[in-house]
Amino acid sequence: MSTEKRVEATVKNIEGKIQEVVGEITGNPQDKAEGQAKQAEAQVGHTVENIKDELKKALE
Repeated sequence: MSTEKRVEATVKNIEGKIQEVVGEITGNPQDKAEGQAKQAEAQVGHTVENIKDELKKALE
């Protein structure tokens, strides 16, 4: 498990949530969409790390 990669994904997720909320508050659909995209990217990062962990377990 790459802790660094997980931290990066978590930070990106938080940034995305903040940006999405700011977009909702300001009525800016572009900010909202970009925030949602960051969250999706973070989820992919977590999924990749989960798969790596499972592969390592399977190979042990």
